[in-house]
Amino acid sequence: MDCELCRAPAGELLFQDARLRVVLVDEPGYPGFCRVIWQAHAAEMTDLSPADRAHLMDWVYRTETALRELLQPAKINLASLGNMVPHLHWHVIPRFEDDAHFPSPIWAAPRREAAPRAFPNLAERLRERLRATAHPSN
Repeated sequence: MDCELCRAPAGELLFQDARLRVVLVDEPGYPGFCRVIWQAHAAEMTDLSPADRAHLMDWVYRTETALRELLQPAKINLASLGNMVPHLHWHVIPRFEDDAHFPSPIWAAPRREAAPRAFPNLAERLRERLRATAHPSN
């Protein structure tokens, strides 16, 4: 199987344990766009055990919390699509009222030019927030 999420980090690593990784994606116009990627190849949430589903969603929520605290977006979008890459992963996307697509999904046609946003040292700040929430057993 040739799966890009199995063979590549798919972004700047923010957190990783034996079951998942959280990465910061380089998505122009969308600072803070993260993915929470299940390490083993699985296509659907129901492919996971209840404990693994809980672990994955816990990290989706931790990532959302860190992004809200650091960036204060107007909204966070959560999505698990997998149509292009059938490897279980969640998009955690901070949304700002002046981004190119707001209030539409980021995959829709743009509504305007995106306002430039800079968040210095974002990866390191997110990494610190996520590390602070990790339990010793992770």
